[in-house]
Amino acid sequence: MLYVREPAPLTVVPPPPGVVLRAPSPADTDALGRLYYEAYDPAVVDDEAAAIEDIRISFEGSYGPLSLASSRLAVAAGGALVGALLVVDRAPWPNTPDCPFVIELFTSPGWRRRGLAKALLTECLAQSPIRLALNVLPENAAAVSLYQALGFQPG
Repeated sequence: MLYVREPAPLTVVPPPPGVVLRAPSPADTDALGRLYYEAYDPAVVDDEAAAIEDIRISFEGSYGPLSLASSRLAVAAGGALVGALLVVDRAPWPNTPDCPFVIELFTSPGWRRRGLAKALLTECLAQSPIRLALNVLPENAAAVSLYQALGFQPG
């Protein structure tokens, strides 16, 4: 289901203690692919190599031009990636709005329910007052609740 958030004031939520947020770079491809594989159910991605390939083509623009300014990685002490928000300037799929679009938001299973996704999203939205869209499965109640709490509305 498509959700859209129009520009509006918001409070930036800091990441959990010991975590810093930063922009991604192509040098993060392998680590980000491993996190992607770890974060999703096996029905979503076949294996770690496929996950790394998906991240590689994300950097190449296969899902639209990746916005390094809006995308964010969550990095724990020691340098481990524990979460990611990947945003494209415009998604290439039919029936998506002409605005930045979240292609991925995922966290390491061990870091869930700590406010990491909210910190990633609010940091992105604070960068500039942008309209932001994303798709979410309606049965993903936790994600729907998060997006609605941040002002996303069905699109």
